[in-house]
Amino acid sequence: MDIRLLTTADLPLIQHANLENLPENYFLKYYLYHALSWPQLSFVAVDVSRPRKGAYDYPKIVGYVLAKMEEEPTDGVQHGHITSLSVMRTHRRLGIAEKLMRQSQLAMVETFQAKYVSLHVRVSNVAARHLYEDTLKFRNEKTESKYYADGEDAFSMRLDLDDSKTNGSGAATTAELPIRSEGVDEGEAVGEVGRDPEVGDKEKKVKVAVGRGLGVGDLVEKDETKH
Repeated sequence: MDIRLLTTADLPLIQHANLENLPENYFLKYYLYHALSWPQLSFVAVDVSRPRKGAYDYPKIVGYVLAKMEEEPTDGVQHGHITSLSVMRTHRRLGIAEKLMRQSQLAMVETFQAKYVSLHVRVSNVAARHLYEDTLKFRNEKTESKYYADGEDAFSMRLDLDDSKTNGSGAATTAELPIRSEGVDEGEAVGEVGRDPEVGDKEKKVKVAVGRGLGVGDLVEKDETKH
């Protein structure tokens, strides 16, 4: 299994992984927004055991983490945010989600000197909460009522990164953000999709808050009508 940086060529494949596994979905342009704005923070897991049939054969992407830096943090502290995390069901319980998360956290510290990382997770998603709380040591700060498009509450979680040891230049090293456990059931996804209460049940459109003044606010409106 190869964990590497996300490239723009990977975007259709991670969108497929997202649509296959998760209820929180995005336009392709939103993935592109992350890839171009914070190219250091998002990673994919590639199954290198699949034989390559030709020069134009796509890699088999079995997981990804989509991450960003908060552009206007309300607390004034430089920190990252996990937008989405997904692992294909055929490749769960291999520790892939943990590896992806730790690699993104390391990049946040090394590149942006992030002090902490935040995420949201469904209250009902016990497997994902186990990964974040027990394995990665996130702590739950608050519950956000009806955060998701279907009305479910979310836990707003945080992991402090500034306690990590540094290599002398102020950046954490890979050894100091270790990949420890295997066999964790990664469960469903994290995400940051909220609900528009004014939209009817049959056709829900959700907007995700993005940076101001960047002209990207319309990139993430989506139709959640189930096919």
